[in-house]
Amino acid sequence: MIIGYARVSTKDQNLERQVQDLKKVGCEKIYLEKISGTIRNRPEFTKMFDRLSNEDIIIVTELTRISRSTKDLVEIVENCKSLNVEIKSLKESWLDTSSAHGKLLFTIIAGLAQFERDLTSERTKNGLDVARSRGRVGGRPKVDLGKVEMAIKLYNSGECTLKEIKEITGISKTTLYRYLGK
Repeated sequence: MIIGYARVSTKDQNLERQVQDLKKVGCEKIYLEKISGTIRNRPEFTKMFDRLSNEDIIIVTELTRISRSTKDLVEIVENCKSLNVEIKSLKESWLDTSSAHGKLLFTIIAGLAQFERDLTSERTKNGLDVARSRGRVGGRPKVDLGKVEMAIKLYNSGECTLKEIKEITGISKTTLYRYLGK
């Protein structure tokens, strides 16, 4: 089945042009959505994915309708691949996972996206190493165990509210409950 997906970012935008273009190329079912592409939980997109079957083809008028980032696009294409579903873009002819040329170009783009993630990870690790060499330690600050013990005693006595315990000891409700659970 040839399935279309049309999306605009706001309620007052019009989907007509996309719908016309998708009908011209033979889409049998078109999912319409008025929601920002940056939102991961898009109800119509999810509904479309839930109803996909073997050898379906998803067509979008342009890449930005289905994805806002390379990482997101790679994930969507991989999910489609696992379902034996192809994706095509009318504007970006290189996005056609049903052709050898399209698969090659997409593999290159996926590789670049992975390269970008790896570089970000490397930079983060290097930054942490530099910070450690300067004596900085990451993570949550250590809690004064004496204050935790006092907070637990106050809590167990039942004489103080959680708010009063925090004022007296500086130990938050979350931290107190975490230590009570141990």
